[in-house]
Amino acid sequence: HGLEPPSLDLFRWIEGGGERPAGVDPAPFRAPMLAHPVQSGDLDGLDPQDFVAEWKWDGVRVQAARGFDEAGRSVARLFSRTGDDVGAAFPDLLDALEADPREAFALDGELLIVRDGAVESFATLQQRLNRKTVSPKLIREHPAHLRCYDLLFENGEDLREKPFAERRARLEALVARLDHPMLDASPAFAVASWAEADRLRAAPDHPRDADAIEGVMLKRRDSAYLPGRPKGPWWKWKREPRLIDAVLMYAQRGHGKRSSFYSDYTFGVWTDGAEGPQIAPVGKAYSGFTDEELKRLDKYVRDNTVDRFGLVRVVGHGATRGLVFEVAFEGLQRSTRHKSGLAMRFPRIARIRWDKPAAEADRLETLERMLGEREA
Repeated sequence: HGLEPPSLDLFRWIEGGGERPAGVDPAPFRAPMLAHPVQSGDLDGLDPQDFVAEWKWDGVRVQAARGFDEAGRSVARLFSRTGDDVGAAFPDLLDALEADPREAFALDGELLIVRDGAVESFATLQQRLNRKTVSPKLIREHPAHLRCYDLLFENGEDLREKPFAERRARLEALVARLDHPMLDASPAFAVASWAEADRLRAAPDHPRDADAIEGVMLKRRDSAYLPGRPKGPWWKWKREPRLIDAVLMYAQRGHGKRSSFYSDYTFGVWTDGAEGPQIAPVGKAYSGFTDEELKRLDKYVRDNTVDRFGLVRVVGHGATRGLVFEVAFEGLQRSTRHKSGLAMRFPRIARIRWDKPAAEADRLETLERMLGEREA
């Protein structure tokens, strides 16, 4: 309302004819395509020969766009998967996108930190996320890297309706032309059977970076790049999560329909303190339980509150009392926020162990061994 209608020139350009009208964004965000998680029976009846497999990397999904404005000046942007411009935190990667003076493109990929050819942990990547500026020291010690999955646009041509196999071939050719150490294509490979894909998911055949791989992606060779999460073209098959038993320590009310329930839980594991064994927090979760379980948990929190700090309730925990959660999580990282020095990645409650005494929960040394295996 109150604006001039789009011109015929704009419609003509959108359809692939004519010159680009003035004012068109040379490096726009394009809605991403997401994959469905593999559930039991999802792959039954599907032919693995119709799919290409890729590693699913433990980084941040991003989109890198590079184009030229009306004056011929290069414009490069780095977007989060929600369309936020995060390029300010990664000026070194923006420079890499502009290294070739001729190419215009839109790349779908994973933002990683790669040092000496090896993918660093997600915790290392977090040190560069959500910053307005970065120092030369931070750039040098935490070098950004874009591992590319897909090519959405190339030199004036929208490729999203093309088959994935064609987009993938053009992606590999573009990455080869750019020839920059901060850009590469994620390895793609064929699988002869779903059993082979399952084996690779559980134990990635990528020795140096196995701990940076969350599983495998399965993409139909003939799939177009469709915004949203269409079921069928793309599947993600993640590795099985790790499990520990932890003790409920604190609880807070949830949000929305859970605002009247204590549904956000902080939990910890045993460690040796100055005054003897104590429970140190290692994570927080608010998912993994049913509505009926939530009602029972809420009552437990109210009945066993021993102290309050603002909106937080302290739930009784110790050698002779406490509720044990079996917690599933994707990874571990060093943390200065928790007294334990560790934090979990994507924790959720796998089971509520009403039957298990708090004294039998896991110890911090167990998590330290898990992290040590990752850091080795």
